[in-house]
Amino acid sequence: MEKENKYVLQYPSLMKGKKIMYVHGFMSSAQSGTVARIREMLPSADIVAYDLPLHPEEAMALLREKCKEQNPDLIIGTSMGGMYTEMLYGYDRILVNPAFLMGDTMTKHGMLGKQTFQNPREDGVQEVIVTKSLVEEYKEITRQCFSAVNEEEQKRVFGLFGDADTFVAAETCGVFAEHYRQVISFHGEHRLIDKSLIHSVIPVVRWIDDRQEGRERPVVYVSIDALRDANGNQRGSAMKGFRLLLENYAMYVVAPAPTNNPSYITDVQQWVQDVVNVPAWQRVVFTNQENLLYGDYLIAPEAECDSSDFMSTTIPLGSDTFKTWDEIIEFFSRLGGQ
Repeated sequence: MEKENKYVLQYPSLMKGKKIMYVHGFMSSAQSGTVARIREMLPSADIVAYDLPLHPEEAMALLREKCKEQNPDLIIGTSMGGMYTEMLYGYDRILVNPAFLMGDTMTKHGMLGKQTFQNPREDGVQEVIVTKSLVEEYKEITRQCFSAVNEEEQKRVFGLFGDADTFVAAETCGVFAEHYRQVISFHGEHRLIDKSLIHSVIPVVRWIDDRQEGRERPVVYVSIDALRDANGNQRGSAMKGFRLLLENYAMYVVAPAPTNNPSYITDVQQWVQDVVNVPAWQRVVFTNQENLLYGDYLIAPEAECDSSDFMSTTIPLGSDTFKTWDEIIEFFSRLGGQ
């Protein structure tokens, strides 16, 4: 399971021995708090970041040079950095709230005139003047986005868009979806805070790490009724357990297939999106034949387990052994990922 120090959750087994390049947003730097948090969360990975030149063509030239030099296993870019990261073809990439309309965004949000960098830079520069000609440079660079998208690139790029981001996500999510398939909504605003990193970015990093390693984790199916009660409220410790199990298992949510309720699937998907969010992206299974599920464990209410033909181990929530999710958490902790 993940370890926790005084400041932040850590995932020492994730991206172990690999290199991650972080590409910062506008008026930020390689000294941003996000870089520091990623280093703390992924202590076994080598995290590299660079102060980007203000002029976009210079920034892209630097990034392409550093990619050749560092050959990163993963690139994570946020906001303006997400826009740049999209154009770094040939690498696994995560774009968080990418600013694909950067020139328009600068104008819309009043970013002309004197601007102050949010973090220290190696060159010591703290203030710059944003001119209309610089805005035009950004408009020109964004026209180069999506120039080399193919089927392979579509597999390597994930777009994460905050559902409360009023800065760029609402405008750029559709732009991204026109070119890439892996579009994920996460609970968060434009700025990438610790909660968003833990619950939204880290799961995607884990999927990428598993694919790179050819790693197959034991599969755990969790009944929707083990996550919520009859009133649709989240069960106590259910999400704590789900997120702890993510460290060692491939997690799926399973729900009965509807027979005469057209809105049922939409309702279940919306509940999972609201509560489980990113970890359940494309991992909701509707079936009335649990015996056809290929997996290692099924966590479900006791009555559902009694009537299930699931082929592997069932974990009956509400039974004497597993009265609550706390007992389930303890059980899987003893298994150590098996």
